[in-house]
Parts: sequence; structure tokens; C-alpha cells
Amino acid sequence: MAHGLVTPGRTFRDRAARALDDPGLQQALRNLDVRLGTAAEVERDHRALKDRAAAIRRETLADLDGWLDRLEAALVARGVTVHRCATPAEARAVVADVARRVGAHVVVKSKSMATEEIDLAEALEAVGFDAVETDLGEYVVQVAGERPSHIITPVIHKTLEQVATVLSEEADEALPVDREALTDWVRTHLRQRFLDAGLGVTGANFAVAETGTLVIVTNEGNGRFCTALPRVHVAVVPVEKVIPRFTDLATLLPVLTRSATGQRLSNYVSMISGPRRAGEHDGPEELHVVLLDHGRRRLIGTPYEAMLACIRCGACLNVCPVYRRVGGHAYDSVYPGPMGAVLTPLLSAGLSGRDLPSASTLCGACTEACPVEIPLADLIARLRADLRAPDPVAPGSRRPRLRRSAFGLWARIWSSPRGYRLSTTMARVVGATRGPETTTRWRRRLPGVGGWTASRDLPVPARRRFRDQWSSRS
Repeated sequence: MAHGLVTPGRTFRDRAARALDDPGLQQALRNLDVRLGTAAEVERDHRALKDRAAAIRRETLADLDGWLDRLEAALVARGVTVHRCATPAEARAVVADVARRVGAHVVVKSKSMATEEIDLAEALEAVGFDAVETDLGEYVVQVAGERPSHIITPVIHKTLEQVATVLSEEADEALPVDREALTDWVRTHLRQRFLDAGLGVTGANFAVAETGTLVIVTNEGNGRFCTALPRVHVAVVPVEKVIPRFTDLATLLPVLTRSATGQRLSNYVSMISGPRRAGEHDGPEELHVVLLDHGRRRLIGTPYEAMLACIRCGACLNVCPVYRRVGGHAYDSVYPGPMGAVLTPLLSAGLSGRDLPSASTLCGACTEACPVEIPLADLIARLRADLRAPDPVAPGSRRPRLRRSAFGLWARIWSSPRGYRLSTTMARVVGATRGPETTTRWRRRLPGVGGWTASRDLPVPARRRFRDQWSSRS
């Protein structure tokens, strides 16, 4: 099922404006409030845990190729078939070939951002397979023809009434606006799909190089249905998900779950170390692991390497003032929010999401919330500079040249004491011009920066500069 553009608009600015005018979306986004304190709790009560998690992730990135080689060797030793795929197209082809070889007419998928990244469900359906999302939220957005709006809670952008409407259309009957009733209907509806499936597809939260163990963290039992019932299991794993040692999970699992949902541990933590062995009653006969690169290893050794430490907890989305107002679909990307503003342009080598780094206040809340200490605000600021030409906001317009000229002039003026003093004098003159949009301390509109003051006020300059007050004391 192809994804529709849920929030229309050619640019982030257009989509954000529509999102702000959508009362249903604004009501649904209030559900983020229940997660707002999770990152603060981890920062306050588990500072040492964050430091250890960050150290493990940096250690991994320092020798990513080496850890991947060790992971592959451990997996192969356990009977796993490993596929290294440089591009999404290669990864899609591998999964489709496996499905075709085993005759899997029905493919069931557990929640996975990696499979969203490569548009796997759409690719499988295009070649004749029935690909079914089995996570409750992912199933709702698949039926609605949308993308997930959040990397942890895919359907955060819909109210309960809207979810009921979507599922009622799929059921061809009126379903009650009740969480338990809707969940029961989806559970019953999907049960036969699990039984019919010849192939199960998942992602993995971590892949342990030491033991060849895939770790899958979920809060629903669908993940285990996808790995235990079908005859063949394929796990699509981005290369940065590798971790060195099994003992590292004692640090990374609690950091992930506390930052994502506030839980001490998720309801289901599955650890898979190979296909079914002799004497075992469930599990796949074949296990394939697709190690997806998609431009990730290209970031090693660059200023953006730290972005690969991300463990996909969603904490930066929950605290971001921009995401909390416009939701995930305004980003028109698999990865929304601050982490998506960095990751989307990087994975596409600047071909997609060029305007996303500008979708930030640079307040630093994302950096503070990140459980593996990624300097997200710094990376966003750097990307703004690296991607500023050509400007993705309005290609061919004069706005980029005017902006660069204005900032260049400002830099030249402030590079000399005389220019700095002149500019502050002019600011006092403008600030002294009182009007209906000026209060005692704030000015709500200022000519030339209307876009900036459309959503924030400017402080009125003091009547006397500090320099003048200091001079009068001597």
C-alpha cells in the first residue's frame, strides 16, 4: 500500500503551517505529554547509566567494520545467512528473493523503522506478496495509507475517534470508540495472517557481535509471532545496531526503555541466536540477517559520526517544541523530529530533507534528552551551514542570496568595535520607537524580520547601554 502525504505541502514550512491549523492533530499531539518527563527522569536519576551507554556506542563506532565482521562470523557460526546490503534496493531485493524462494504468499512484519526506511512493505506488495504490518499502530497507519508519525508510537497523530473510523472502514462495520474493543478486533483479524505467513520480517534493536544475538524490544506480542510462527525469518538490521558484548545489554536495554516509554523494561525482550535447533518446537527453519548500510558507514570519521550512536528511543521527539506542535508527517520523512532532521539529509547525501535542519529552535532540549549523548543541536546547526546552498526552501528564489548577504553584512559590521557600537546605537533608536505592538519590554513586530517575529517577541533594547553606564562610573 503506497504511502500518502498526510500533511500536504512542498516544503516543511508549508506542511508545518497546515499541521498547526489541524485541530484533530493538535488534540492528538497532547498525548506526548505523558512522555515528556521520561528523558528528564533518566537525566536526573541515571546520569551514570547514560555515560556508560554513550561510551559503549562510541566504542562501537570507533571500529564499526571490525565489530560487523565479528557479528557476521558469530551469526554464520550459528547457522544464520548474512546479507550485506549497501542500498535499500539491494535490501528489498534480498527479502523479495527469500519470500519468492520459500513461496511465502503472506509476509508478516513486526514494527521496524529500518523496513520503513527501505519501503519494504510497498516493495513486497508491488511484486505480489501480501505484506501485513502487525504492530497495532503500524497496522492502523498501513490501513490508512500513511507513514508512522513517531518512531515509537506510530499513530500518535490520530485521536481515538480517528483510529476507530479507520478500522471501521477496514472491518466494514461500525466499531466502538473503545481502546480494548479496537485492539481485540485487530488481534482477531491478524491471528489468521500469522498462521498463513510463510515469512516473518523484523528489525532488531541491538545485534551482539560477541554472541551473534539479535535483540528485539516490543510491548506487543506480535513481534514473537513474527519470529516464532513463520518458517523463515528475515531481520533487517542497520549496521550501527551492532554492539560489542552481551553484557552491554545490561546498560543499553534499560536506557532504551526508560527513555522511550518510561518503563524499567519493555513487556517483551526477545533474544534470537540462530534458527530452530533440533528438539525445539518453535522458531524459524531459516534465519536471514540483512545488514543495511544506506550511507551509514560513509559517516564514520566525519563530524556527523555521532549520529550513528542513536538507539531510536524517540526521546528527542518527545521534548522537541517543533515536533510537539507539528507532528511527524510535517517532516515528510521516515525519521522525524531532531534525529530525523539530522539523519534524513545524511542518509540521502543531501538529496532529501534539506530543509529539515531549519525545523529547529536550537534550544538544546534534544541534546539534553538524548540517552547516548548525541549533540543533536550542534549537528543540526552544522547541517544548516553545510546544506545552505542551494536553499531547499524556495529553489531559484532570491531569499537565500538575501539571507547570506544580510548575515555577511552583519558579520563585517560586528567585526570592528566601531561597527558594533554603531549597531547597538541604532538598536536603541529603533527600540525607543514605541508603537501599538510594543510593550514595556517587548516588541512584537519589527520590519525586516517579520518571519522571525511571527512566532516570538523581540526584547526592547535598554535605554542606556551597559558600555555607557560603565563609562559614567569611571
